Amino acid sequence: MTEYLMEQDIAIELTGVKITRRRRKTIGPINLRIPQGHIVALVGPNGSGKSTIINMILQTISPDEGSITWLGETSKTALPLEIRQQIAYVPEHPINEENFMTADEAARFRSHWYPNWDEVRFDQLMSRFEVSRHERLNRLSKGERRKFEIAAAFAAKPKILLLDEPSSGLDPFAWKDMIEQLRCFMEGEDVTVILSSHIVEEVKRLADYIVLVNSGQVLGMAEKDALFANWKEIWVRGELEGLDGLEADILRRDYGPAMTKLIVRESEALELWQHENRIQMVKSRSLELDEILEIWIQGHTPDVLSK
Repeated sequence: MTEYLMEQDIAIELTGVKITRRRRKTIGPINLRIPQGHIVALVGPNGSGKSTIINMILQTISPDEGSITWLGETSKTALPLEIRQQIAYVPEHPINEENFMTADEAARFRSHWYPNWDEVRFDQLMSRFEVSRHERLNRLSKGERRKFEIAAAFAAKPKILLLDEPSSGLDPFAWKDMIEQLRCFMEGEDVTVILSSHIVEEVKRLADYIVLVNSGQVLGMAEKDALFANWKEIWVRGELEGLDGLEADILRRDYGPAMTKLIVRESEALELWQHENRIQMVKSRSLELDEILEIWIQGHTPDVLSK
């Protein structure tokens, strides 16, 4: 089943976007529609192109081909200021230009760029995160610097929030706090979040949609809950007659002396096969996200992709 996204629900659209110059490998062509008001996670191996996609959305990297639309607006030159002011960004690595500023000085500087800057929210988050306001940013620990970046991004009150490995440098307690604050932020604002992360638990807790990126290609986008319901692992007893006719739904077989373990795609044909052959299912479990992504990368495309 394919989920079709309504046109008015699209926050960002990349159409035929491709980078070929000055690259060891080609990125794209990428066609991707990001639904408005949701958290969309970009996942994939290191070097697959996740950060490059974020930088193209931010226009710090310009594609050689294709077009990008932000909140219904398209520009063939630099990103218009009125659009840029609606985008906040937490980079994987800190911004060097702010290294010698204190947190308050950097926040004051950023507030001039964002007309909706919320100083009260910034103060609350900095107090909650226990970050020094008067210490130079390059003297903060990696975790403290990360907390500042997150607080400043939330205070900008953006329509689009780009997070590149947001939990990098955070201890487990700060990580949980960050997730809680992001959820609160989503409840109170009409904001679209694009999250690049290699932490499976982070994606499971936060994402509404998952985009799989591999070797510079977007392999598809799927609604997270539907993706988990797409495959499962089952242990069965009985004569497995007719199994060869279900090759599209049987992804892996491990035969044992008493039982057979199968990785299967949920389908009516599979249910009919179990019923007709009186297959006894001993137990089953849903696959973990990392298992699902591994299967997807291997070429078993889920039938719940969004378009």
